[in-house]
Amino acid sequence: MQVNSKVLAAQLALLVFFGGAVFGLAVSFPYPSPLIKPLLAPKLRWPTEQVMGWVEAGQFDRDFAQYFARDPERQIPAGNNLVSAADGILQRVDYREGVTYVVVGLSFWDVHVVRTPLAGTVTSIEPVGTWYDRKMPHTPQEAEQMLYLKGKSAPVQVMVTIATKLGDIRVRLITSYWASRLRVWVHPGEKVSKGQRIGRILLGSTVVSEFPGRVAIAAKLFGHVEGGASVLGKVPS
Repeated sequence: MQVNSKVLAAQLALLVFFGGAVFGLAVSFPYPSPLIKPLLAPKLRWPTEQVMGWVEAGQFDRDFAQYFARDPERQIPAGNNLVSAADGILQRVDYREGVTYVVVGLSFWDVHVVRTPLAGTVTSIEPVGTWYDRKMPHTPQEAEQMLYLKGKSAPVQVMVTIATKLGDIRVRLITSYWASRLRVWVHPGEKVSKGQRIGRILLGSTVVSEFPGRVAIAAKLFGHVEGGASVLGKVPS
């Protein structure tokens, strides 16, 4: 019996394809195989546990590293308003001792470029946290200190102070226990525009904006905001 060479070639191609798919599934298990990754949303494509494993090992998947390093342009809203300093979830708005705190929590899948909420002049850049072992217990009390008490035991923090028409505002870049690294791109004396890039945090983190006085924040609590693009509220007159 004569075998059709085209049919045989097609069958062999299918065997190679499915064999490769099974091999990719086995190698990637329990995470998504390379075959289906492009079809998944980022949080499913690179699950939290997998990213944390890369952080611990100090080696990252090339596609994830490229995705994480993205820095899209933003349409900065005109008008007398404050914009979010970072992408992420608006976790807390608080007023303490004459300061309005706006806390944005970033995930592994958010853009990690930090921007200034208002135009002004950078007056200082200073470290205000103390790095310690990421394996130390992270209690609610420690988390509270991280947000409000500068210079206490907390992950790495850098505070950028900007003189604006509202007064001195502060943007605090705080790394997570998993990252402990950040970069600041501006310097004292530099004039910055609203929504301008001022730095980047590597991996999951928090950005705290501090505004003098009581500022009405109109952005939705626990909603997602975009750095430089989402309006937090009007600048008090």
